[in-house]
Amino acid sequence: MSAEGVVVRVPLATQLFRFICTGVVGAVVDFGSTYLLSLVGLSHAGSKTVGFILGTITAYVINRRWTFQAAPSRRRFVATMGIYLLTYLVQLGLFLVCIPWLEDHGFSDFWTQAISFVIAQGTATVLNFIIQRWVIFRVV
Repeated sequence: MSAEGVVVRVPLATQLFRFICTGVVGAVVDFGSTYLLSLVGLSHAGSKTVGFILGTITAYVINRRWTFQAAPSRRRFVATMGIYLLTYLVQLGLFLVCIPWLEDHGFSDFWTQAISFVIAQGTATVLNFIIQRWVIFRVV
């Protein structure tokens, strides 16, 4: 929606490109926070939770304004946070399953976390785009 209240339709390809760019920013915030918090002794689950929350808030704000150009909405925010909770559970589960498997294969702590993060984040990103594009910010 523009400043004048006119709905601006953003093409799917543009939305997908912007969603990916936003996801990269959110992922940097998420992974950076997760890794740094694990270095100071927070558990894998605890550091991943804090990182996810920080990355999620970053991505929501950017996606709402830039990717989907949607007006602020409490209902949309609550719905998006519900979807993020669902994808968080999927993401955390994949992250925690991958860590011991990669450790057993001799990967260093950094690579174990990085690879686990990419697998979990990639899955969550696909789920998030599908749900946000066709449910939360659906084009009417």
